Amino acid sequence: MKNMMEYQGYFGSVNYDDQEQIFYGKVEYIRSLISYEGYDVKSLRTSFIEAVDDYLEICENKGIEPEQSFAGNLTIKPGSELHKRAAIVAQQRGIALDKLIQEALEQYLKS
Repeated sequence: MKNMMEYQGYFGSVNYDDQEQIFYGKVEYIRSLISYEGYDVKSLRTSFIEAVDDYLEICENKGIEPEQSFAGNLTIKPGSELHKRAAIVAQQRGIALDKLIQEALEQYLKS
């Protein structure tokens, strides 16, 4: 993954501010704001790991469920014509519309 780090299922961005000469980032794909910074790649990675660990510890101490980067739910708005066409194909194949969309995404991402 380009310009991303991963730790315990969380994904962190990697950015660089040339004026300040510092690397920085935030945990992506969750609503909570978890940011980190470092003066080189190694310190940025360490800061990212510490930020995720701190977030998980805070959640545990407060008794709340930590947000997950990808819960497996996705809302799409294909428009009425594409929705109709997909529903018809799913019915013809005897599968759920969700399954058809999942298969289409998997096929698209293979190429």
